[in-house]
Amino acid sequence: MNLVFDNVNLKSNSGPNSFASKLQKYATKAGHTINKAGDIDAYLCFIESPRAKYNKPMFQRLDGIYFNSAFDYKKQNENIKRTYDMADGVIFQSEFNKKLTSHYFGLHPNHIVIHNGADMETIDNTPALEFNRYESLWSCASSWRPHKRLDENIRYFLEHSSPYDGLMIAGDVPFDQRVKEDRIHYVGVLNQKQLFALYKRTERFLHLAWLDHCPNVVVDARACGCQVICSSAGGTREIAGPNAIIVEEDEWNLEPIELYSPPKLNFQKKLDNVKETCYNINMPYVAKQYIDFMSE
Repeated sequence: MNLVFDNVNLKSNSGPNSFASKLQKYATKAGHTINKAGDIDAYLCFIESPRAKYNKPMFQRLDGIYFNSAFDYKKQNENIKRTYDMADGVIFQSEFNKKLTSHYFGLHPNHIVIHNGADMETIDNTPALEFNRYESLWSCASSWRPHKRLDENIRYFLEHSSPYDGLMIAGDVPFDQRVKEDRIHYVGVLNQKQLFALYKRTERFLHLAWLDHCPNVVVDARACGCQVICSSAGGTREIAGPNAIIVEEDEWNLEPIELYSPPKLNFQKKLDNVKETCYNINMPYVAKQYIDFMSE
């Protein structure tokens, strides 16, 4: 197949764009072409389309829709919904993402759930971070908006770690939001290989975000061998792995909510990850699922 990726910046390290780079790599390895001149077989549009129409089949990859009641979420969703309605097929990143989107847009007649994948080839060729100050190293990484709950990640670490454990926090954290603790290290924004090196040195990866869909950082951390600690609310638990620690939260009714005012967690309420659904997170398998769906 000759595919065109729409609404993608392959030079960006953000979640959708970094996934597009991985998909391009493994679709190309399988003999397909991406963004090449010549006859186009299909378009893969990430989130929303800048085009009024398409002359070939178009598939939408959704990583979430807007529902934050503090903003005009209906306006924010307009172009995503327009893209959804004209798409020949829709790829959801998680069952949670499918349930949420269907609640607001209706269930698309041609859809599939494909969880995100990890670039195991690059991970295997990346050496672990040489950092032996602690008996056990914890980590977390995100674009730290309020619903990502950095404060809860830190609180969980402080309440559950030993005095000989350390926590590394990747991502931009303003100085006035940093907890001053000798065992907590703020390492700033890291590139993909730096993150892999950190994850491969990490025993536990914290991602207690509220109502996240299918975070790439969790897939990558799990692929690097980390035990994931996450919330039951959202789609993260679907890709966290069977040995994940799940902190239980109240079920959300899918109605608009103030996303940037997440509730405080009760760390005593924990679940076994019986809803584990994503057993193969290797990108060649994930890329094949994309190609097969669009081919059919």
